[in-house]
Amino acid sequence: MMMANYVEEFIHYLAVERGLAQNTLESYGRDLQQFHVYLKNSNLELLRDSSRNIILNYLNTLQAKGRAVSTISRNLAAIKSFYQYLVRQRYLEKDPAANLESPKLEKKLPKILTVGEVEELLKQPNNFMPGGIRDKAMLELLYATGIRVSELISLNSADINLDMGYIKCYGRGSKERVVPLGSIAAKCVQEYITKGRPKLVRTYDELALFVNHHGNRLTRQGFWKIIKKYAQEANITKDITPHTLRHSFATHLLENGADLRSVQEMLGHADISTTQIYTHVTKNRLKEVYDKAHPRA
Repeated sequence: MMMANYVEEFIHYLAVERGLAQNTLESYGRDLQQFHVYLKNSNLELLRDSSRNIILNYLNTLQAKGRAVSTISRNLAAIKSFYQYLVRQRYLEKDPAANLESPKLEKKLPKILTVGEVEELLKQPNNFMPGGIRDKAMLELLYATGIRVSELISLNSADINLDMGYIKCYGRGSKERVVPLGSIAAKCVQEYITKGRPKLVRTYDELALFVNHHGNRLTRQGFWKIIKKYAQEANITKDITPHTLRHSFATHLLENGADLRSVQEMLGHADISTTQIYTHVTKNRLKEVYDKAHPRA
């Protein structure tokens, strides 16, 4: 069997058995395809020639090409997972990637907006146009819940409970979680459902909560354009990403006394160490305030 067939079988396993998101599946597929090209160009075969040194040589090749540490680490994660699968399926006797460690990643603190910048951003959508009503609801919802953009655009109308004040979303691995929804965001979503969405949808059986001007489910790229546009209109010079409001949500909660476990649960982090990066952000901000305010700083 060709390596491409093993990769295809592995990706199918990740989709069906592990329930990984489409973006993750595509990422694994791309990384393993590049590894396949490397083996082929080196006249090596997957099962016959795989060894620890070959994998290390491949990672060194990526480094020589100037690939980021995060990219190399991601490639290694894909390769390790792939070889573990091959051993489990008994295509290989020994795992050549066993005990290989990922390069140390430098933790980058997420960029966040101040409360004032968030308020300015949320003022920008035009509440008299269907698209503007939708955009206002999306931005308010993101900042109120901290959900990922992928979770936002995956929301169906049935996932919102405005009476009880919560949303139901599906995170990584299709894991369901319930997140509380604030009164301001709930009001904006209600206005979108009654005034905006009916003018955007083309069919009554459309499940998606947020749709574009063609009546189809909004895409991640579509949302990115929307938030970039409003950031520019709000004169925000920081580099905004689709995750900026999620990062701001978490940091502002912690700054105002929320406990780490609750924020972890709302964000849908499997490991609390992922959430702890926001405590570093709040400490940095406290230091900035101190340096500006204290006469002997």
